[in-house]
Order: sequence, then C-alpha cells, then structure tokens
Amino acid sequence: MTTPVTIIGAGLGGLTLARVLHVHGIVATVYEAEPAPDARRQGGLLDIHPHNGQAALKTAGLFEEYRKLILPGREAYRVMDQAGNVLLDLPDNGTGERPEVPRGELRQMLLDSLPAGTVRWGHKVTAVRALGEGRHQVEFADHTTVVADLLIGADGAWSRVRPLLSDAVPQYFGVCSVETFLFDAGSRHPASADAVGAGSLFALAPGRGLLAHREGTGTLHAYAQVKKPQDWFADLDTAALTERVAKEFDGWAPELTALITDSDTPPSLRPIFTLPAGHRWDRVPGVTLLGDAAHLRAPNGEGANLAMQDGAELGRALAAHPGDAEAALTAHEQAMFARAADVEADDDGFYTIMIDDRAPHGLLALMTGAEQDA
Repeated sequence: MTTPVTIIGAGLGGLTLARVLHVHGIVATVYEAEPAPDARRQGGLLDIHPHNGQAALKTAGLFEEYRKLILPGREAYRVMDQAGNVLLDLPDNGTGERPEVPRGELRQMLLDSLPAGTVRWGHKVTAVRALGEGRHQVEFADHTTVVADLLIGADGAWSRVRPLLSDAVPQYFGVCSVETFLFDAGSRHPASADAVGAGSLFALAPGRGLLAHREGTGTLHAYAQVKKPQDWFADLDTAALTERVAKEFDGWAPELTALITDSDTPPSLRPIFTLPAGHRWDRVPGVTLLGDAAHLRAPNGEGANLAMQDGAELGRALAAHPGDAEAALTAHEQAMFARAADVEADDDGFYTIMIDDRAPHGLLALMTGAEQDA
C-alpha cells in the first residue's frame, strides 16, 4: 500500500500538518499507536501563543473554532513557598495574549476537522527502513506494512522515524514529574482548590516543586517535580511511587501535599528527556521530522506551539512546491532549525530555575523582571 503523505503520530503537530494538507487538497494518512482518540488523557492546559500556535491554527482555518475552547481567567499565576505562603499572585490581566485551552479538546478539534479515516488508530510502529529513491517502508506491531513516498515523523520524543535522519537519542534531564488529578476539587478538595486559585500554581523549594492548574471542569491537574537520578524511580508500584514522592514533600502545607496524596487517579511517572541543543541533520530524501521528534526540550511553554507551527509550515511548503517534495522538505527543515535555535537562544531557563538552589526566589525574580533590572 502506498500513500501520498504518511504521517506517524496523531499529536498536535501531526494533526495540524494533516489539516493544512487537507485544506490544500493534499491527501495524507496519519498512523497512531493509541487504539482510539480517548485511549488516554491528553495532558492539561496549554497556553497558545500568537506568533506560532495561534498562527498555525489560522493557517489551518481553525482559529475561530479554537477560540471557543479558551478557558477565561486561567492566565492567573500564583507562587508559594512550601509553607503555603503566597509570594506572588498575578491575576488574569484579561488581555488573552496567551489563552489557556485544554490539550485534549484542542486535539479533538483537529481530529474533527479531518476527513473520516484520515487517522488509522492502533498502528504502533516497530520498524522503518529505506527502500531507495526516497521511499520508506513502515512496519507496525501487527506485522502489516505501508510504503511511504513521503514520510513525516511527528511521533514525539521516542520517534521511530528519527533514526533515518539522526543518531541523536533523548537524554534524561535530571528531573521527573509525577502527574496527579483531583476531581470536583471545589467540593471534594476545597483547601487544595483554594491554594491553586483560578489559574496556575507554582509551589517551590530547592530540588522539588508542585505545579498545578485548574481545568475547566473543576479538576486540579498537578505535577510533583523532583530532581533525582532516573534510577530513583525504578521498580516502584503505584503505592510505593506515591509514598516515595510524598516523602520528598514532608513538612509542606497539607493543602499542597494533598495534590499528591489525595489524587483521584494513580500517579503517572513523567521523566523529562531532551535532545541535544542545536539538533539537526543532513537532508535525506523522502523523510523529515517535526515537533518533539525534531527538537525535544524540557517543558518551556513552547513545545506544543512549535509542533503546530512546524506542521502548519510544512503543510504550506508542500502546497507551495507541487511535484517537488524535496524542495518543500528543504525549506521546512531550514525554517524549523532556525525556529528551534531562536527558542533555545531565548530560553530563560524557566524549568530549571523553578527548582534550583534559589527556589522559589529565582522564579519570583524571573516573573517580576527583577533579574533583568539587577
């Protein structure tokens, strides 16, 4: 079986690409390992930036649909110390500059914008090999295969497509997140709900921190961040993981530790990995990458935005170069490498600063502009 454009991965970047191609009348098929759109939670809130994420949605013809997903008031930010003292409380300024939307609803909007059958669910890639002349064969866990005339790896940190282009392997960043959810927080977890406030909470100390935000349904979505070697988390079942992580927050205010201990779902371990800074590759005919598969970084608010921008711009490039995919891929990669380099150059170290030796004061200085004034 051959397909004009084969996209591996139905994340935000791959789906944005598929949508922009559809707008331009170019057929694409997306292969996704998950068995169904609702097979797992799709993360929490995303702030979508005007210059990349929102621009991508305009290119996809979905900007007005996206606006319906915005949760008003979620651009509020609060910083606390471990005792629960509020050190900074920034209300939503009402500008809507970087509005918050639920990742799952954004993904569903993109799925709904595609023709039926565009996404093939339950297709986990196990191998990809070059056939020559820019064509590639993709093999799935069920031993079926497809042949791609044009192959796009939008398959995230552990991309199966990346080895066709690069020897780079994600490296552990030194920080792990443990994800939890508290449902119906206003009635069932009122103290924690009050601590988180209307938007996002950062409760920080050296080497550890609690990040949480309030979702549209009253759910508190939290991440316990701990700076530990990766083997510190090895071979832990659910109960042991909760106990070990909670112990790192002994003595913290109970409304904060409840974000770990009172979770209504089993904790999910999320180790943070990154690709080398400046990751790039030489042009290989018939294949390219986008999003985390291409430029995986520690969470900095840019990942989803860059992935959607990559997808939109690649779609535009393919539409602008009919019959010349190599020209389109060359233009895409040159622009994507430059965007990723700009983000790296502008990186303020937000993720590292949150739990470095100065925490929470380093983040306070960054958020209030004190470091620039020093």
